[in-house]
Amino acid sequence: MKRINTRRMKYSKMLKGEVRADLRDACGATRQYQLVWLGINAFLFVHFYMAFLTDRWLYTRVLLGQALPWARAPAACLNFNCMLILLPVCRNLLSILRGTIQCCSRTAARQLDSNITFHKLVAYMIAFHTAVHILAHLFNFEWFMDGQLNRNSSLLTFVLSEIGTGDNASYLNPIRTNTTNPTIVMFTTIAGVTGVVITLALILIITSSMEVIRRSYFEVFWYTHHLFVIFFIGLVFHGFGRIVRGQTLASLKVHDPLECADRFETWGTNGTNCPEPEFAGNPPMTWKWVVGPMILYVCERMVRFYRSQQKVVITKVVMHPSKTLELQMKRKGFRMEVGQYVFIQCPSISHLEWHPFTLTSAPEEDHFSAHIRIAGDWTQALYEVCGGDKTETQEAWTLPKVAIDGPFGTASEDVFRYEVVMLVGAGIGVTPFASILKSVWYKHTQSNDDVFTKKIYFYWLCPETQAFEWFADLLQSLEGQMTEKGLADFLSYNIYLTRWKETEAAHFRVHHEAENDPITGLKQKTLYGKPNWDNEFTTIGAKHPGTKVGVFLCGPAALGKALGRQCRSHSEGGVKFIFNKENF
Repeated sequence: MKRINTRRMKYSKMLKGEVRADLRDACGATRQYQLVWLGINAFLFVHFYMAFLTDRWLYTRVLLGQALPWARAPAACLNFNCMLILLPVCRNLLSILRGTIQCCSRTAARQLDSNITFHKLVAYMIAFHTAVHILAHLFNFEWFMDGQLNRNSSLLTFVLSEIGTGDNASYLNPIRTNTTNPTIVMFTTIAGVTGVVITLALILIITSSMEVIRRSYFEVFWYTHHLFVIFFIGLVFHGFGRIVRGQTLASLKVHDPLECADRFETWGTNGTNCPEPEFAGNPPMTWKWVVGPMILYVCERMVRFYRSQQKVVITKVVMHPSKTLELQMKRKGFRMEVGQYVFIQCPSISHLEWHPFTLTSAPEEDHFSAHIRIAGDWTQALYEVCGGDKTETQEAWTLPKVAIDGPFGTASEDVFRYEVVMLVGAGIGVTPFASILKSVWYKHTQSNDDVFTKKIYFYWLCPETQAFEWFADLLQSLEGQMTEKGLADFLSYNIYLTRWKETEAAHFRVHHEAENDPITGLKQKTLYGKPNWDNEFTTIGAKHPGTKVGVFLCGPAALGKALGRQCRSHSEGGVKFIFNKENF
């Protein structure tokens, strides 16, 4: 027994040491990665801006002025960000990376949990550089046109525009005559057509990604987001037109633009050392940036397709009064960890739509489950095909077929790496914590003494009493089990009702003195309003000095910002709050 206890103490100290060494403030670490990304963008912009101020591009700048580097610099940044945009949505790749990095650096692994946030940041950067790139090229086309309209042989711009008129092999100005309309050039060249297609696809993708559309019209978001296929095809071919051209390296050896620019009237005549300059466009480079991520994404989709073909059996369907559908399922070889999520597809509703749902089952159970709140067309359709609108019991063979992709990791996987844990769920956001609390229950009922977590503070904020129904049963079971095992102090839970009706309030007052709460049936009474987070963090910090407290949230962004501020302001005096947010 002494040897066992010694081993447990060593294990506990080892985990404490790892926590202190590896887990830093998530906000600070995220900022560091974002600064690196912003630094690379700044470097590329400046580097390519300066590259187009060299002698090779002098004659191009004579035609276009400073609009040339302002068009090319953002193009380089676009290549870099388009290389990154697909990587955060390669879920299987991120799961592999998370498992690999976890053993080396938990800080780095936790950054992968912000994949969707980074995906959005990269998308905003693409939109910004696209706007600058388009605006600069609009000026470029106007300057190209002016070079042809001002037909004066004493003007260098006109002479440059006339080069290549005969065989059209070495032109500088893509607008070849003074009767050409720039709009026609835009829609009859490779660069013009692909540019218009790319821009339209990007506008539709970004506008349909707004939160109001994503929440209210998810199908619109889903389908328009797949315009990224057209976007990348257009992006790869965009540079093949070679619209922007500079002096060739061979021409630079015999024609120095610094010396010959002022003698343009005698170019190519006998006795001059300034032959007519030759021009060519740079070879297309974008495909070299994006081909790798495109291949990775294709492999990702192949893995998803393979998983979608694996048979999934719905073993149980529970219709909760709170408009929440519970699906219990089984799939051969399925393994999960606490807090993970899966994507669910129902072919009888749509062959294309996959929706993410957090798993509410524990790894110790012989099935996996998801609680799905009915809040949209797809979830309503799933509710109906599962028989939610029927009063009679449904036979197993009448249940719809579903496909599962996952499970995928989230920040909640790290919950048992902290000695003290705060779990904050808002509404249906309580689902990942159902898995965690169930797992805690199983670990203690199975006398698993290797549980590093010694205290859990659970907060659940709900706007209506009906939402408590399905989760209250789990809490009642936990409450009874913990009391029987003498672990009543292990789990402290606080349930907040944020909205209520006058009739409900009267009922609550009448039954307030009852032993169990009138809403949840728990011994812990429901609280009304919203938590005072400053008081909660101060109290927990005072009870656990010198401890790293893991704060886990699944809820709205506003609540995340509030908790993030509290973590930073209360991480002093030996206690440190580490903020983790579900982000998918």
